[in-house]
Amino acid sequence: MKYKLFVFDWDGTLMDSQAHIVASFQSSIRDLALPPKDDNEIKNIIGLGMKEAINALFPQGDDSFHVLLMERYRYHYLIDSQSRSELYPGAHEALEKLTQLGHLLAVATGKGKTGLKRVLKETGLGPFFHSTRCADETSSKPHPQMLLEIMEELDMQPDETLMIGDTEYDLEMASNAGVASLAVSTGVHERERLLSHNPVACIAHIGEMLGWLQDTQ
Repeated sequence: MKYKLFVFDWDGTLMDSQAHIVASFQSSIRDLALPPKDDNEIKNIIGLGMKEAINALFPQGDDSFHVLLMERYRYHYLIDSQSRSELYPGAHEALEKLTQLGHLLAVATGKGKTGLKRVLKETGLGPFFHSTRCADETSSKPHPQMLLEIMEELDMQPDETLMIGDTEYDLEMASNAGVASLAVSTGVHERERLLSHNPVACIAHIGEMLGWLQDTQ
């Protein structure tokens, strides 16, 4: 198999967390009596780091506003939210099989470190991953820094690495890092939008990944 390192986005790729994220943002916006945003506006920023997401929704906000909205969002996402996020069918099986085959696995996500640690523990997926990078540790997607740092840490080259994600931010990050990408159309960006970034393929959901890999060998 050509690829030795598989780097996964989290939200929308391995976990169906769209409703949870949107609900947490909407609750935060109501808490602060901010101008309303429709669900599609919020969905479009999923995958960005929190600072970049807030800038996209409320470009006039200053640093103190960012801190306040981040605090409300984290409260609703981590503590108060009534919605639940579940792994997509086939996610655990794909990670388990790739590990059995001796591949390195990593996560590059717009989530914060606290949120990622929580879901890795809750899902039991933490032991599968050799490296993780979050948007509050380094540059947010589509900047290539997350991938560059992961590859350096694991001593992998760009041509040995595959980025798997559901948004154009994932695919653009991969392109910026000189890395191939595999698009997954379970997230917020439609298939045509993903294909415009020239992934090696676009699968319908993460459960199709192992079959696609077998077909490409």
